Amino acid sequence: MKPEKITIIGGGNLGQAIAEGLIASNYIKAEHLTVTRRNVKLLKKLSDLGVQVSNNNLQAVEGADLIVLAIKPFQIKSIMEEIKPQLKGNQVVTSVVTGVSLNDMSEVLGEEQPVFRSMPNTAIAIRESMTCIATDNGTDEQKNMIVDLFSQLGEAIIIDESLMAAATVLGACGIAYAMRFIRAASQGGIEIGFGAQVSQLIAAQTVKGAASLLMETGNHPEHEIDKVTTPKGCTIAGLNEMEHQGFSSSLIKGVKTSFKAIDVIKDDFDRK
Repeated sequence: MKPEKITIIGGGNLGQAIAEGLIASNYIKAEHLTVTRRNVKLLKKLSDLGVQVSNNNLQAVEGADLIVLAIKPFQIKSIMEEIKPQLKGNQVVTSVVTGVSLNDMSEVLGEEQPVFRSMPNTAIAIRESMTCIATDNGTDEQKNMIVDLFSQLGEAIIIDESLMAAATVLGACGIAYAMRFIRAASQGGIEIGFGAQVSQLIAAQTVKGAASLLMETGNHPEHEIDKVTTPKGCTIAGLNEMEHQGFSSSLIKGVKTSFKAIDVIKDDFDRK
């Protein structure tokens, strides 16, 4: 099953990245894609590609096989209420909004409306996202459709919704954690002699290579670490110093702190 028409409600950075990625991967023709935003002038790049742009959400969802909600958490409830009268039972709705549960969606759209939660990260802009997907009323065919769509934009997997908040932290917030590591590593590189630009290149490519090793081999990180930690070597000396300074501990604590912050977003939705 492949959607013939897709509507993305919300043409911000994420909505535009999804649209551009689907077009670039030849998943859908531009003219079969609609993106909405209050100020359609900000969608000129998509319009130039042939995408249908609109500021009318109700009209935009008419006839769409798949509707992607890519708005802010505080907007989603009112927008779901806005488009509900136009929705049909065979249309699939997926939200990429943090902290909004499947039950939250079903309470507004109705129990019969197929709803999904899809959590990508900002690497979707270069089609390298990690997207976690959950549903409790989608059919196997619909699940395959959503996974196939987000697989055009990186890696995509189905998870239990109870893990969606954790997936948000590890996959979406995790981009920022990785960026902070690269920034710190490049600053260290400057201290030992490299210029800023070269240091960042080395640090970023090294992280990219490390991630690719794990993805392609399936090995545990420690297995790959063992390959470069020789007795009395510089690698193990550096690793041990990082651990003495709380490297792993602080990262784990950061992940757990971000996880607790998800509740704040959820509370914001419930107040609407």
